[in-house]
Amino acid sequence: MSEQQTSVSRLATPLSERIDTTRPHSARFWNYFVGGKDNYEVDREIGDQIKTFFPGLVDVAVAGRQFLRRSVSHLVEDQGVRQFLDIGTGLPTADNTHQVAQGIAPESRVVYVDNDPLVLAHARALLTSSPEGVTDYIDADFYEPDVILAEAAKTLDFDRPVALMLLGILGHAGDFSRAREVVGRLMAGLPSGSYLVVYDGTRTSQGMIAAEEAYIKSGAVPYYVREPSEIVTLFDRLRILDPGFVRLSEWRPDAESARVSADVDAFGGIGVKE
Repeated sequence: MSEQQTSVSRLATPLSERIDTTRPHSARFWNYFVGGKDNYEVDREIGDQIKTFFPGLVDVAVAGRQFLRRSVSHLVEDQGVRQFLDIGTGLPTADNTHQVAQGIAPESRVVYVDNDPLVLAHARALLTSSPEGVTDYIDADFYEPDVILAEAAKTLDFDRPVALMLLGILGHAGDFSRAREVVGRLMAGLPSGSYLVVYDGTRTSQGMIAAEEAYIKSGAVPYYVREPSEIVTLFDRLRILDPGFVRLSEWRPDAESARVSADVDAFGGIGVKE
């Protein structure tokens, strides 16, 4: 089945029939960890279980939201970016991509991409745009890069730089080489001067490895933590901006960064397509 056919088939199924409350889902799981209310008992149960032996996973969730805010602010304020393609949106909380970008430059245009029905239902209701800017939503899978680019081009101007945001989602890729190919296809479809923004949980402590194992055993869609040296290969054809691909606590830290452990098990960075 082609990417287009897969997307059409999924869209034909009502959102209510696509919401699975019998097993944890990463968007709801992370929503619980950052203090949100859009989650179910099954998400809270595995979250509480993991917190008993690895409370540091809360730091990973919080640091990820902080990285979103700092990275988007840097791109808008210092790099002049006004367009964002955010794949794997997650459930709306505070400081979503469009809120950060449009809070600095109201004319910013943001396209969100997700295929989780609960995420889409909330996104349509809660993620609004400034009058000067645009916010749009695409129901598509990460592995449908051609669909994503074609739909995003209806809102974004591909003659101008776009920041591709992949925040905390690539751990869901069982085959990282395939994920790297998809990222390459997405970046190939964006103009020179575009940016790749990535962070993911990393295999940098025994606690994080144990958390990965417990989460997978819960029946959730697996999330694999990887070595930073593997994740950074996503930037092979890009120039990585300072301070490089580093722990989130080390990426342009500010006063809020002190809320999380300096040894947080998540790395991130930004690369530019020249």
